[in-house]
Amino acid sequence: MCRVIVMGACPHDDHAQSSNWGIFNQHIWGDYNQHSQFGYQTITVERPQRGEDGKIVLGQRGKAKGKPVPDSSLRDTENVPLDEDIHTYFKREVLPHAPDAWIDEDKTKIGYEIPFNRYFYVFEPPRPLEEIDADLKEVTAKIMAMLGELSA
Repeated sequence: MCRVIVMGACPHDDHAQSSNWGIFNQHIWGDYNQHSQFGYQTITVERPQRGEDGKIVLGQRGKAKGKPVPDSSLRDTENVPLDEDIHTYFKREVLPHAPDAWIDEDKTKIGYEIPFNRYFYVFEPPRPLEEIDADLKEVTAKIMAMLGELSA
């Protein structure tokens, strides 16, 4: 069933599903031999909790002892492409804006996404303005005629 839905979403071909499947393969898998183009790692970026005095709050017990306590209200996530190192990305994209941030490695997840609009969207330019104006004048004339019939 999913294949039917996906194939029906392809605007390039109104023929058999098999030809849609070929277009799907050509546009998605044919262009990319590596599936890493569609993959990403979601990293969790933590920021330290600060006390009323503005100092970083440190953990008191267990494995968090002496380490900054993360502030859940400042927690964020970043999607890093699979073919890029998360630490390089973190240094380039996050640390310049949040120098006290760190990656919670235990929460890093891998995911995949196929952006259908990027591969299947076909731009249709808007109609010429003159054509739209003519349609509006025609509809306006019809409305005025109908209003004239009501008041007569």
